[in-house]
Amino acid sequence: MTGYSIRDAALFHFARDGYEGASLRAIADEVGIKKPSIYAHFSCKEDLFMHTLEYAFDEVRRHTLEYFRDHAHLPLEERLRGLLTWFEQEYQDHASARLMLRNCYYPPPDLYSQVMDLVYPFLDGMERTLSRLLQRAIRGGDVPPIPAEQAAIAFMTFLDGITVEIIYGSSRRYKRRLDASWPVFWNGIHSLNEQARPIVTEGD
Repeated sequence: MTGYSIRDAALFHFARDGYEGASLRAIADEVGIKKPSIYAHFSCKEDLFMHTLEYAFDEVRRHTLEYFRDHAHLPLEERLRGLLTWFEQEYQDHASARLMLRNCYYPPPDLYSQVMDLVYPFLDGMERTLSRLLQRAIRGGDVPPIPAEQAAIAFMTFLDGITVEIIYGSSRRYKRRLDASWPVFWNGIHSLNEQARPIVTEGD
């Protein structure tokens, strides 16, 4: 049980202070153990950080799937638009989301490759989930026929573009960007259907 307690305490400290700023002594004090006792469960600070970050990615992935499950009754536009509002709140409420997101943008330089080995599968998995969601919506007539994979990538790009305000800005700035950009994005998604139609010329 102590290993999980150390990880949970580390999640808070790494999310708040970053990899370099987090103190193993402070983590140990929070758990109620001596600092050397951490090494009975984790070989070093790097090992503790990577285990904690992997847990954070798993938590965000699980919460995201729960969001889609709990909102499956809504039209696709409301689910996707709502996901963006939900994600900002998730960042405010959960250390796992803060740790994951910050390390997507600026991982510790010495751990860059290891962190990216978590980031890219997470992003690829999100794109696959969104693509399947779009395909089901197309089959159900919720949206017109569009290239689902292209739309999923576009959504992830849109999310990436406004998420920077969560880290560097404020909830107000995030909401302002979302409100301004969403109608443009959603209308653009629908225009993919027009672009996908074959061009008919005279004589065809």
